Amino acid sequence: MALHSAVSDITAHIQERSRPTRNAYLAQLQADSSRPPSMDRMGCANIAHAVAGMPLDDRFKIVTERRPNIGIVTAYNDMLSAHTPLLGYPALIKDEARRQGATAQVAGGVPAMCDGVTQGTSGMELSLFSRDVIAMGTAIALSHDMFDAALLLGVCDKIVPGLLIGALQFGHLPMVFVPAGPMPSGLPNKEKARIREQAAQGLVGRDALLEGELKSYHSPGTCTFYGTANSNQMLMEAMGLHVPGTAFVQPGDALRDELTREAARTVLGITKAKRFAPIGQVVDERAIVNAMVALLATGGSTNHLIHWVAVAQSAGIVIDWNDFSALSDVVPLLTHVYPNGSADVNDFQAAGGPGLVIRELLDAGLMHEDVLTVRAGGIREYARIPVMDGAALAWHDVGDSKDDSIVRPADRPFSPTGGLKLLTGNLGRSVIKVSAVPDDRHVIEAPARVFDSQEALLAAFNAGELERVCLSHAANGVVCVVRWQGPQANGMPELHKLTPPLAVLQGKGFRVALVTDGRMSGASGKVPAAIHVSPEAAAGGPLAKVLDGDVIRVDGLTGELQVLVDKAEWAARSVSVMPDDLRQRNGVGMGRGLFSGMRARALTAEEGAMSWMSR
Repeated sequence: MALHSAVSDITAHIQERSRPTRNAYLAQLQADSSRPPSMDRMGCANIAHAVAGMPLDDRFKIVTERRPNIGIVTAYNDMLSAHTPLLGYPALIKDEARRQGATAQVAGGVPAMCDGVTQGTSGMELSLFSRDVIAMGTAIALSHDMFDAALLLGVCDKIVPGLLIGALQFGHLPMVFVPAGPMPSGLPNKEKARIREQAAQGLVGRDALLEGELKSYHSPGTCTFYGTANSNQMLMEAMGLHVPGTAFVQPGDALRDELTREAARTVLGITKAKRFAPIGQVVDERAIVNAMVALLATGGSTNHLIHWVAVAQSAGIVIDWNDFSALSDVVPLLTHVYPNGSADVNDFQAAGGPGLVIRELLDAGLMHEDVLTVRAGGIREYARIPVMDGAALAWHDVGDSKDDSIVRPADRPFSPTGGLKLLTGNLGRSVIKVSAVPDDRHVIEAPARVFDSQEALLAAFNAGELERVCLSHAANGVVCVVRWQGPQANGMPELHKLTPPLAVLQGKGFRVALVTDGRMSGASGKVPAAIHVSPEAAAGGPLAKVLDGDVIRVDGLTGELQVLVDKAEWAARSVSVMPDDLRQRNGVGMGRGLFSGMRARALTAEEGAMSWMSR
């Protein structure tokens, strides 16, 4: 199938726009890869320090036999259920490396916080910038410069983008990403959402709410909804950075262990045979476009409209929200996975999973097939599923969808366009996840109620104020504006705790929307939410001019985000300033003071909210 003309044109625009920075990146990659091997260029004391903790036979392989050495960067901790299984991975990898005549070392660990634990707390204000800390931690681990290849162990929200950003600073090395897989299905996600909405209304108590949450999040593995963590895994498959089909194989399974061993074999195959490219060449403009297409086709996390801008920039590639929007116009929505449907990622995997989506996109000419991956067979290998054939690992054709209420072929999609939409207007630029929003809620026009924090909104809901606003206006609704939530203001936390109360209002028949310069996470649900509004209010953005009662239009069909105020009045209106007491509260406690430099330097959400680049 010939590549779709729109995908081809968008890729060409990205390549042209990126030419200077991409060429500079590739020149640095070439310079790094042309250096002598580590045993030749490093001092004897450096080498001695590097191998001192290794078993004698491994030392002999590195120092005398010059065998390949894999650096392992791990995000293991047992605070994240998704990362708990990573505990045993280094031992598996080291054993497999020895079987292949090579060695492996844990080069370093990176922090990995759980947004589920910190959601709605001050700790969440460290979350976005933890991505940049992870990137720096990855660079520190690999800076020992003793490695011929690397394996990156991580799964969740900021962790995979951070690992990838850091890895691309060492783009001359072959690298493979190694996930852990989802936990088994627990309480259905829709039932979990129902209990949360009941709790928000006071219909059930804390005991019932806690019981529901414990039944939902109940064992090692990734959370089973299609949020940022699982979107990460879809994108890694679409970019060819996994062992094919690794994303949604559950932990604790013989297949999972063998896939982890295969990751070691794969990266050593690149190193020994020199037949594939290092990661900096694999991640080119075409691979970035493939990731964007896969995100749109699956209605994935809105967080990646921030993260993948930063990932691309790390490889010298410049993308923006216009590129996502243009792709969304031609990429069909192929999946319904919660919060876009009732199925979870285990159901998605059973119905065909990433392999089916990738095959359909390739066959429809919506993904680049002429790309490099970590496998000899290229991206087509990712259209298959792994199985254990006796004691051996094998891949089978994915076949047709096993459940077309979950995943469909490209010629019978859930929607002819992608799951994300760009919004523009006099309130700035924003994104909305339309794939989860009911069709009759794609356009909301209602009076604004302005809040300076998510806590203030929750208090207004609990006091019945929001319902009174809805009832007092002919629109029978309200647009809740939550400002001072951007990268510079407070680190851009997710505001996922606002979903249950707003869903309650929507469930009562009111027309409700959220507009914010904050994030809503990959679990953005059925309430229309214009998020990531840029420029943010703290930087003088238009949200700082909105007043209670202003009528706002959020239009997910035409892509409008407008305050319906006379143009002259709007131009003359003063810009509010973030209250000093709020700025001070956001800047201290729970480690937030250490991130003040990152907040001050942060670029806009559309620029990837990067804290390491100059303006």
